[in-house]
Amino acid sequence: MATNTSSKYEHIPCKVLIQPGSPDVRQLIPKKENIGNVEGITLKRVTLGKKDPNKTNKTILLVGETGTGKSTLINALVNYAMGVEWKEDVWFQILEDQGEKKNQSESQTTDVIVYEIFGFEGKTLPYSLTIIDTPGYGDTRGTEEDATVNQSLFHLFRSSDGVHEINAVGLVLKSTENRLNDRLRYIFSSVMSLFGNDMEKNIVALITHSNGLSPKNVLQALKDANIKCAKDEDNEPLHFMFSNCQITQRTKKNMAALKGAWDLTKDQMGQLTDYLKETSPQNLKTTVEVLDARARLTACIQNLQERMEMTELKETEIKQIQEALKKHEEEMKRNEKFTVEVDEPYKVKVPISERRWWAFGLNKGGAVTCNVCEENCHYPCTMALYPKHCVVVKGGRCIACTGKCPLSDHVKEKWIYEPNTKKVQKTLQDVKEKYEKNKAGSESKLSLLETLEKEMQELQKGKDQWLEKSFKHVVKLEQIALNVDSLSTHVYVDFLIEKMKEKGDREKVQKLEEMKARMEKVKGLKAAQSYGYGKLKAAGKAVGKAVGKAFKN
Repeated sequence: MATNTSSKYEHIPCKVLIQPGSPDVRQLIPKKENIGNVEGITLKRVTLGKKDPNKTNKTILLVGETGTGKSTLINALVNYAMGVEWKEDVWFQILEDQGEKKNQSESQTTDVIVYEIFGFEGKTLPYSLTIIDTPGYGDTRGTEEDATVNQSLFHLFRSSDGVHEINAVGLVLKSTENRLNDRLRYIFSSVMSLFGNDMEKNIVALITHSNGLSPKNVLQALKDANIKCAKDEDNEPLHFMFSNCQITQRTKKNMAALKGAWDLTKDQMGQLTDYLKETSPQNLKTTVEVLDARARLTACIQNLQERMEMTELKETEIKQIQEALKKHEEEMKRNEKFTVEVDEPYKVKVPISERRWWAFGLNKGGAVTCNVCEENCHYPCTMALYPKHCVVVKGGRCIACTGKCPLSDHVKEKWIYEPNTKKVQKTLQDVKEKYEKNKAGSESKLSLLETLEKEMQELQKGKDQWLEKSFKHVVKLEQIALNVDSLSTHVYVDFLIEKMKEKGDREKVQKLEEMKARMEKVKGLKAAQSYGYGKLKAAGKAVGKAVGKAFKN
């Protein structure tokens, strides 16, 4: 039975007995607060003890698939920090036991939770501990929920009272894994794309449900999947092993086995915490830069898609006029009121969901649009309350809209612009007024047909400029991102290759195809793309069109 531990833990006010026995299982009741909400995933802070600003803190981010044992691992980290010993015959849980409340096929964690463990510095650990727990990816709720996890972390890294340094990213894997399935590849690719290229040495594997034997299959699976992480002295992925049987009731028959499992976890916890002590923290400034760049890339391609769609509608209108001029040239010369029917493009405002009412001041919803260009500069824009806070605004101007218009020309509302067409009867005079009124100098001598051809060339020039902008964004990501071979980047590369081929830019096509070839060396990337397709669809209508075109290839 448990020894008397009341004096050792007397400074912890709430320890509710939830399972008597050997060991006694007690529920910690820490301070809890909501610090935001992003697309239905709540950001929470759970604090045990009181922070001493003069003490060093270490932070670890945990990432893994549903059912890997992250919850048990977090409890183990907390118990190790508290200095809990086998002989005390007690176990503390900081996570609420939800095993009977939820279907086991669902994730135990539905939020991004920041656990802060204070008050034990200088005892078991020389530092306080912060653990960031991400929702289990890939559960029965689908990829739509997966899509918001990275965005939630982005908010956490960027907010003034959030997390600005990370000592380690722990990839949580079960010891029985012998290959990384499509879902795991998607998870790790997605999360790795958050960080700058200096994060690699801070990424480690945390092997759960371990029996103490070398997890050769798991390590080989990480290498086969080209997962970038820290290496040990044998050039193997740096890893730590933990059992998951701390609350199993002790009997005479299983006592020796459970004691061995306890000792394994304690030893590996010691090695992990030593690693955290010696590892320099990574400032998340680069992470924010990566995410800003990725957001701008997305906005650029969205705007490109919408501009191209509108441009193609304008080209169709011009072609209809050209054909009519050639076919009815003599009739139109004799009668300027002679009409032809064309499909005239225009833009309409379409309502979208804003979701501001439940957002805890964080998920702002809506879209940033330009009143002058009548374009969608950033949609969905969940981070900004006003246009001045939006990621596409730099130096008081928008980087996304055609005119790079001033901030004052932009609004943040619950609608977007969408292109449409209407049947219009046009006379020769109508056409001349529309396409010749701004002609000057030598252009004034051009025929109407030549003027229309020149207009077509200008439209194509605009498309080319946006392709160049998108290409530069992809190159920038390659320079600063740890995992440029991420799912979304692969789709963008496919799209750009197609368009650069149409343009005839062989040099850029070669550069993009080299990037694509490197990505396709990663086994299973296409399958991971299929799994993550829902995530990309959630990014917005325009990006969805780009994905569709890429998948046709």
